[in-house]
Amino acid sequence: MEVCGGQTHALLRHGLDRLLEDSIELIHGPGCPVCVTDSERIDQAIALVKKPEVTLCSYGDMLRVPGSDGSNLLGCRSEGADVRVIYSPLDVLEIARRERDRQVVFLAVGFETTAPATGLLVQQAHQQRLTNLRLLMAHVRVAPALDQLLGDPACTVQGLLAAGHVCAVMGEAEYVDLAAQHRRPIVMTGFSPEALLRGILCCIKQLEEGRHDLRNAYEAVVDQGGNRDARRLIETVFEPVDRVWRGLGVIGKGGYRLRDPYSALAVEPEELDGQPYGNGQCPSGQVLRGLMRPGDCPSFGDACTPAHPLGAPMVSSEGACAAYFRFHH
Repeated sequence: MEVCGGQTHALLRHGLDRLLEDSIELIHGPGCPVCVTDSERIDQAIALVKKPEVTLCSYGDMLRVPGSDGSNLLGCRSEGADVRVIYSPLDVLEIARRERDRQVVFLAVGFETTAPATGLLVQQAHQQRLTNLRLLMAHVRVAPALDQLLGDPACTVQGLLAAGHVCAVMGEAEYVDLAAQHRRPIVMTGFSPEALLRGILCCIKQLEEGRHDLRNAYEAVVDQGGNRDARRLIETVFEPVDRVWRGLGVIGKGGYRLRDPYSALAVEPEELDGQPYGNGQCPSGQVLRGLMRPGDCPSFGDACTPAHPLGAPMVSSEGACAAYFRFHH
């Protein structure tokens, strides 16, 4: 299983899945933060942006992710709500400075790769005492989700390709523990076809030798200790919290929330309802857990397309369903 949606798209774009399909089955994991943002968070964002004084900011893919009733932020914008696409969290800081009469909310999503940039936004907003800027937190942590996934009795994954960009921030420690606990080889790898093939080969060699270690096949980018400055910033601004992942349910310590004194910038206290599957029309839970291929969904390519998505894996530019639609449909 490759963890990252960017890796999924690279594997399909370059035809590696078909090149290897006679001997290796590639399973696509929950490797896209847009895909795993739970419907409750989208519902909360939609409720906020319906208030006339609120400006809601987030990344482009988030605007099309459906909430529990199928509605999304893009639809709200078409009805006149102030929803804005940003490319960096610091864009939100500039909007809040410039438009002091607006209540600016940042729907903050992403793995550990984007958390440091959000952390920088939080620190600067706190230092500048911006009273019109808040965050709706949806950041998630990869290792706890993999721990739950690999511990599922239904999981058939024999080896794991870990996302090189997450490991570049967080280092090796969490993945050493995962490999030992679940007795499966884990290989940190990149996104080019050469890097992915190198990672797959390293994983297969371990399986043939009966080993289950963590290996680094992305040495040019991943250091054993990760990016220490980025990790320090994450630890200063955030603390782990249980989080609902769409399709996987509640993941223990599977997300981040703002720690004191920054918690005053959060929109509301963290609340969990444990509902993992979104609007009921989309079996995204099966896809995100690697138990269903996108093409096996009865709605794939028919009722569900990138233009009219029923679920987040078809919305996101890194979603597995979007990859299958683009390269296999």
